[in-house]
Amino acid sequence: MVHSVELLFDPDTDAAVRRIWDDLSAAGVRSQAANRSPSNRPHVTLTVAEDMADGVDEALRPLLGMLPFDGLIGAPMLFGTRALVLVRLLVPSAHLLDLHREVDRVCRPFVDGAPLPHTAAGQWTPHVTLARRVPPERLPAAVAVPGLGRDLRCRIVGLRHWDGNNRVEYPIT
Repeated sequence: MVHSVELLFDPDTDAAVRRIWDDLSAAGVRSQAANRSPSNRPHVTLTVAEDMADGVDEALRPLLGMLPFDGLIGAPMLFGTRALVLVRLLVPSAHLLDLHREVDRVCRPFVDGAPLPHTAAGQWTPHVTLARRVPPERLPAAVAVPGLGRDLRCRIVGLRHWDGNNRVEYPIT
């Protein structure tokens, strides 16, 4: 499994993304709504590593001063080739990219090796996941969901460390 550091949204943005999850499900696309875990919530992953040492949460606390801030959830995108991941881009602002670089810098001493390459500064695509393992034949139903491509103003208010090994979330407060 993995550890990650993630951005969290305000209640209005969280609810708006969950409505998209529900609309995708209603259209026959297995979305993130199918994951009933209490820790499953709309988020933006900043960094991912195989493991993060104790102390990373405390080290991340000073970055809370960079929150909250407004953003824009933009275009739908696809990752993958056969089993597709449907996401929405979090439009990268200068502030978001600065925060990403700071999270990367702070986390590196707590990571054995390096973060996974797709989350490294300069290689990261900020996004909100809508559905995983989407069969290509379900894409027409997914993109036909009303409002899927409509820009969504958002507010980013929180930071958490997700321990995927133990399936535990640690809010950074």
